[in-house]
Amino acid sequence: MQFTSTRGQVPPVSFSTAVAQGLAPDGGLYLPEELPDLKPYLSEWSKLSYAELCEAFFRIFATDIDPAELKKVVRRSYTRFDHADIAPIVKLDDERYVLELFHGPTLAFKDFALQLLGNLYESQITRTGNRISVLGATSGDTGAAAIHGLLGKEGVTTFILYPDGRISPLQERQMTCTGADNVFPLAIKGSFDDAQTAMKTVFEDHEFAAEVGLSAVNSINLARILAQCVYYLSAYFRLPADVRDDITFVVPTGNFGNVLAGWLVQRMGVPIKGFRVATNQNDILHRLFQTGTYQLDEVAPSVAPSMDIQVASNFERFLYYAEGRDSAKVREIIQTFKQTGKYVFDQFDAAGFSSSRTDDAQIARIIKDVYAKYGYVADPHTACGFAEGFEGKEIILSTAHPAKFPDTIQAAIGEDSTHPSLEELKQREIVKYSVEPTPEAIKAFMRAHV
Repeated sequence: MQFTSTRGQVPPVSFSTAVAQGLAPDGGLYLPEELPDLKPYLSEWSKLSYAELCEAFFRIFATDIDPAELKKVVRRSYTRFDHADIAPIVKLDDERYVLELFHGPTLAFKDFALQLLGNLYESQITRTGNRISVLGATSGDTGAAAIHGLLGKEGVTTFILYPDGRISPLQERQMTCTGADNVFPLAIKGSFDDAQTAMKTVFEDHEFAAEVGLSAVNSINLARILAQCVYYLSAYFRLPADVRDDITFVVPTGNFGNVLAGWLVQRMGVPIKGFRVATNQNDILHRLFQTGTYQLDEVAPSVAPSMDIQVASNFERFLYYAEGRDSAKVREIIQTFKQTGKYVFDQFDAAGFSSSRTDDAQIARIIKDVYAKYGYVADPHTACGFAEGFEGKEIILSTAHPAKFPDTIQAAIGEDSTHPSLEELKQREIVKYSVEPTPEAIKAFMRAHV
């Protein structure tokens, strides 16, 4: 299968090239030229294990990878999850279910994609003999998942930008306490948006990218989105038959990648009823779906730090389809937003999305109420999915283990939430590096450490 840029100014490329480049040379994001129809596969796929389902799904897209190699890569990617179902479903009552996506090595949903991406990169390096430099930006969980997906991989140097003081202490320890000499956590002054903007500008320097073998781990990388599609398929198959076609997927999200993956599965023919975008107080996506205006605001630090984002990268992929694959229109919208911080859609089509907003005070109350009602401990991001005022059957994506946010959990329910892997991190030394959030400073640091 070939993949095209949302901005339509470069020729289509293979799966491996799209993954290796991350960001397209024209600054756009890669998407399949045509979305496949999955309906003919659903009966057969419903009987597969998680790893088998992932392999079958990727065979449709990664047509330039030898099937035996693809099988090896995929199967290896889901061996470090601590639950037999990989992505288990918890039934709270007849109306609400939770899809737990925190059973990977860093206790966050990002592990589903980044364990796989790390193995794809390892396969690429073995095949080509070329070293790579991985650059990413994180609002909390991506960095840890990327680092742990790449630990022990020969030929990889990893650089992760994160907003200093704006992620939880345990999220920071997952990145800064690895003891690896080819991992560089880069603490910046500013917000995640500052880090992400600088990172994208670095990728646009094609000469530098070639010099250091630059590759991406953020959800600008198409492999991230495709890997996340799989847990929607898995959940759909494992929901009770009388529920699965009448249930809304509720997705805590800041960068829009998590919910976009499910929406793409729906566009591929899987009869998912709909999606609710659950934001925290950084609610640019909620405001968009309520008003049709995409408008930048200041990032407000919250108790759900992984969602402290205003510029949602994957919104561009949604735009590509929402605007009828009109790349020129996508370029116009993105350019207007960059210049003015705002874009008003004349006739905005929410395309089946609803949305909600939850501030810090509401998050604390929700954690307490959910625990009292169900005996279930929701992390601050998952709590956003329990926003009040919605009726009907819902499956809420639980994106992180509550033990990653012990202070918030303790304040809400008066009990500690712990995990052995996090407790062990507390004994290790933090090693991090300070850089300015500018493309020049980032490139200079990378050149000095590749």
